[in-house]
Amino acid sequence: MKTHALDDFNADLRRDALTALAASETFPAPGALFNMHCHSFFSYNADGWSPSRIAYECRRGGLRAAALCDFDVLDGLGEFLEAGRILGLRTAVHLETRAYVREQAAVDISSPGEPGVAYIMGCGFTATPKADTPQGVFLARLRQGAQDRNLALIARINAALPEIALDYARDVTPLTPKGVATERHIIRAYGRRSKAVFTDAAHRAAFWAPLLKCDAAAYPPLEANVPKWEELVRSALAKRGGIGYVQPDNKTFPPADEFLPWVKSCGAIPTITWLDGTSGGEAEPEKLLDLMTAKGGVALNIIPDRNWNLKKPDEAARKQANLDAIVRGCVRRNLPINIGTELNKDGLPFVDDIAGPVLGKYADVFTQGMHVMIGQTLLGGYANAPYLGERTAAEFAGVAERNAFFAAVGASPPLTERDAGALLDAGPVKAFGMLADRADRASAKLGIRNEELEMRSEMENRIPNS
Repeated sequence: MKTHALDDFNADLRRDALTALAASETFPAPGALFNMHCHSFFSYNADGWSPSRIAYECRRGGLRAAALCDFDVLDGLGEFLEAGRILGLRTAVHLETRAYVREQAAVDISSPGEPGVAYIMGCGFTATPKADTPQGVFLARLRQGAQDRNLALIARINAALPEIALDYARDVTPLTPKGVATERHIIRAYGRRSKAVFTDAAHRAAFWAPLLKCDAAAYPPLEANVPKWEELVRSALAKRGGIGYVQPDNKTFPPADEFLPWVKSCGAIPTITWLDGTSGGEAEPEKLLDLMTAKGGVALNIIPDRNWNLKKPDEAARKQANLDAIVRGCVRRNLPINIGTELNKDGLPFVDDIAGPVLGKYADVFTQGMHVMIGQTLLGGYANAPYLGERTAAEFAGVAERNAFFAAVGASPPLTERDAGALLDAGPVKAFGMLADRADRASAKLGIRNEELEMRSEMENRIPNS
């Protein structure tokens, strides 16, 4: 069975291919590694992977869990959760966008060169909001906002480069399964358009070399390296300083004060993000965490690769110290941490080595965060008891106790289709007890002490000093 069928834009073909692969392959036992931040082709994936393909590759790679995280949409939600049940993989679904933080309007936060703009997330969505609800209207607003920004960007680039002008419907939309494109899709479309217009390689070199600030003679090797070429063109056309770039303002993205409550209203986990601690807005991690938790953030997302996998020793040391500070801040506040590698740029590692010398000291923290997100998916989806729900608040007096319970549920064996059917048949009240029983059995098998399940605030003491 060819894995390329998993990336077909036809959802039925993807499901058939996944079902056949699951029935014909023997997968390794899940290990300790996981990836809880995977972009799919519903926003942008460097290899064009669908949600089904991501789940399959994660299961084939022996991962313990994986989370889908697309920009501005939940189009892959049902597919990814179903793929997890088919494959026996713990799964969760997140959404990422950018938001405006008015208190930090004068400084960069996590979007370099864009003061006041921060990446932001919702974690553990269990259903797509219905279109006629306030939650569905806000989700549609995110999708429309992404398209409006794309159309405006293309209009500016077309005006500057009329020779390769794009038509959005003709050139960009076909690159995506449901029409939600990103800057990277647009750059790819300009590349294809330039090859159609300038069929002669020398003419293409003469066109692109000035834009990429290189000699025409040096251009052909750049074009041959597609990922590098696309990054250079993206910088020249769409990023800060590029011919199509416009500085965002407080109207470009939704306010964080609206986005985080929306996530909670969807039954998901309002999640703030962190880049590397080098911007003005991230320079004081305690201040940043206090600000964003006051707005409703109850978890943090980190892409660790940006902070430890660096060639320059001085840069690595500085960013690793920043990573240590933000992790400690989260542990003190009992904020679960979600980590992953995005999969939106060629050459990125598939997973981070949390057993390695740098990240190993945070392995317990990151693993608990992963299990909390899986527990949220199960408890929110089957027991009507999401992380910030009324039942959860009634059951658990403290955040550490809540985290321990959700993590224990998340550590239970992956759901099969049969398990899911039994939980649905039982109804939310009984499903809560069934999931708690699964958690107890998983905890006993893993040898987790009762007191550790009840309270994990001592985790900070287990992080060695840097």
